[in-house]
Amino acid sequence: MRLMSIASGSSGNSSYIGSENTSILLDVGISAKKITEGINSLDINPKEIDAILITHEHIDHIRGLGVLLRKYNIPVYATYGTIDGILECGALGTFDYNLLKPVNNTDSFMIGDIRVDMCPISHDANDPVCYSFRSGGKKISVATDLGVYDDMIVDFISESDAMIVEANHDIRMLEAGPYPYPLKQRILSDKGHLCNEASGRLIREVLNDHLKYISLGHLSDKNNYADLAFATVKHELSGNSFFSDVREVGLCVAPRYDCGKIVEI
Repeated sequence: MRLMSIASGSSGNSSYIGSENTSILLDVGISAKKITEGINSLDINPKEIDAILITHEHIDHIRGLGVLLRKYNIPVYATYGTIDGILECGALGTFDYNLLKPVNNTDSFMIGDIRVDMCPISHDANDPVCYSFRSGGKKISVATDLGVYDDMIVDFISESDAMIVEANHDIRMLEAGPYPYPLKQRILSDKGHLCNEASGRLIREVLNDHLKYISLGHLSDKNNYADLAFATVKHELSGNSFFSDVREVGLCVAPRYDCGKIVEI
């Protein structure tokens, strides 16, 4: 399997997950042009994308959806609530609504040779979810936009070989930063986003002896720095029983506007 973050941050998110025979986009929250450039860097034609999966209807996860669907007619899988939110988003323009495939928030289904699993998450959207992907005995998980995590999330992303996990903000930067008070409270709430420390604690709970890649995603551009997120998570992982050096699990921060490394597991 292959994993690549095409963009990850509070301004837009998209990832590629694929096998030898199947290609999937998870979220399309940047321009269709940038997504196409990312796909092309993998030597994949956008016409070869088998499905788009959407975590929730916020614009930083669906911005490029309308253009992509008008150009390539790719089926889109999302929860019923998320599809309602997509249909209410006038910024996407019109497209073939028959491409929208509603699923329940705990469904499992196949796209080509990749098994897709879904899990509800706590975020201020209609019916948000995170996803994991399995093929050839390998597992990839992507969990962002988590206001809080619980045992269900821990179980869901456990045993992953590669993962992208949210590290949205540093609490002190957020509290002292420029956001208005209601927005700060929203981000800090159980329906908001994971801070760096919480991200590290979640990752620590799901460490295993075959985990090869951890990318920190969805960083705020106002309330976090890549080096700070990395250092904080590294500290939370210190003294674990699986590795002594975070390079062993490829700990990194997903770029905000550019493609991350191509990970093969």
